[in-house]
Amino acid sequence: MGLFEKGRKCCRSTLATRTCQDDIIASVACHAQWNHPPHMKSCEQRRSLDGQTSRNGMSVRDTDVERKGSSLSGKRILVGVTGGIAAVDTVRLLREMRRHGAEMLVIMTESAQRVITPLAVEWASQCEVITDWDGDMKQLEDVDAILVAPATRNTIAAHLHGMQQGPLLMALSAARSRNTHVLMVPSMHADLADDPVTDDIVERLRQEGIDVMWGDLEEGKRKTPDHEHIVARFAHGIHSTASNRKSVVITLGGTYSPIDDVRGIQNTSSGATGYAIADSLYRYGHDVTCVVGKTSVSQPPWLPLCIHAEQPDQMLNELKALANDDIHAWIHTAAVLDYIVESPAEGKLASQQGPLQVDLVEGAKHIQELKEKVRGSTRIGFKLETGIKQRDLIHRATAQIEHSEMTAVVANRLEDIGDSSKPRAYLVDKQGSHFVLQTQFDLCDALRTIIERGD
Repeated sequence: MGLFEKGRKCCRSTLATRTCQDDIIASVACHAQWNHPPHMKSCEQRRSLDGQTSRNGMSVRDTDVERKGSSLSGKRILVGVTGGIAAVDTVRLLREMRRHGAEMLVIMTESAQRVITPLAVEWASQCEVITDWDGDMKQLEDVDAILVAPATRNTIAAHLHGMQQGPLLMALSAARSRNTHVLMVPSMHADLADDPVTDDIVERLRQEGIDVMWGDLEEGKRKTPDHEHIVARFAHGIHSTASNRKSVVITLGGTYSPIDDVRGIQNTSSGATGYAIADSLYRYGHDVTCVVGKTSVSQPPWLPLCIHAEQPDQMLNELKALANDDIHAWIHTAAVLDYIVESPAEGKLASQQGPLQVDLVEGAKHIQELKEKVRGSTRIGFKLETGIKQRDLIHRATAQIEHSEMTAVVANRLEDIGDSSKPRAYLVDKQGSHFVLQTQFDLCDALRTIIERGD
C-alpha cells in the first residue's frame, strides 16, 4: 500500500510533536468514514487543537492552524480542485478554510493531480481527498456548500451540460438538485476569459444560482483572488440566505478637524475593532456598510461598501443619508471628536507667525443626532474612559443607554487596552446587565448575537 491511499480520511488525535514525515506516516494508519462517529470525535479534537496549542503551552504540530473565526464551524464543505495552474494555491486556501472552522471533503480532478499532489492537499485539509471513482460514492452525500477553486472552463462547461466524467462533476449535479450553495472561482488566460463563450457559460452558472468569483487581470491571466478573500465571500454566501440576516451600518476610525489646509486635530483610533466587527458580520451573511474615518489598518477588500468620511460633519451627513434606507442595526465604533475647530483657516498658516490660538467648539453628537431618524432599530455604542473604577465605567455606559435610547454600549478603559490580563471590554445592555468580553472574538460574537436577535 502506498503512502497515500485514495478515498480515505486521515485523522490526527495525538498532541505529540513530530516531524512532517512522521506525521504523514502516522496519519495513514488512521482511517475513518465521513459519518463515522470515531472520526467525528477525532476531527473535533483536531478543531479544538487548531490555534490553541501555543496558547496552552503545549507543542504545536506541523499541521496546526491558528483559528481566526467560526463562520464555517459546523459546516460540511466539499472543495473541488481542478487542473488550472492556480491549483498551486490550494494549500493556502484549505488552511484558511480550517482557520474558520471548516470540515472538508476534497475532490481532485485527474488534471489537478498533475499540478499539485493529493498528499499536499491531504496535509493542508487534514481531511479526505477523493482522486478517482470508488465504491463509497461520498461525492453524493449531502453537504452544506461546495467551493470549486480553481474552476477551469472545461469543468464549468461539463457541469452545465450534465457530464459525469468524474466524482466532482457528479457532486455538482447532486448539488444542483438540492439547491446547495456553490461558489466557483474561475482561473484562465485573459483570452479565454474574454471569449464570448466563456461569458455565456458563466452567465448560465449565475442563472442556476451559482456564485462566480473572478480575480483581477494580471500578467495576461485572470488569476484567482487572494485565499482570504475567497473564504470570506464563501462564508458570506453560505449564511446570506438565513432568515435573520440584517442590514448593518458600522462607523469606525478616528475623525479629523482641520486647522488649515495642511494641519488639523484628530482622535486616535486605528479602526481595527470596527473592521473586525464588520468582517465578522459580513462572513455571517449580513449586509454591511462601513462609514470610515481616519484609520491606520488596512481595509478588508471583501467588505462590499466602505464610505470614507474623515471629518465629523461629513460622517454625520453620510449617516443621515443612510438612515433613509432600511437599516436594521447601527454600530458606532468611530472615535468622533467632541470638539472641532471653529474657523479653519484657508491655505497654510505661516510657521513664523509665533504662538497660534485655535478656538474649539463642541461638535455634534452623532448618536443623539440620529436618535429620531433611526428609532426602532438596534443601536450599539462604544464608550472609552480612563482612570475610573469598573463600577463607574458600567454606570456611565448605563447612563448613555438611557440618555440616547441605545440597545447596548461596549465600555472599556484606556489603561486596559493591550493588557491581556484585563477584559477587552464590558457589554452593558438596556436591561442593566453587563457581561465581560475577554477577547475581540467575544466582542464580535456578542454584537452579532444582539443584531440577529433584533434587540
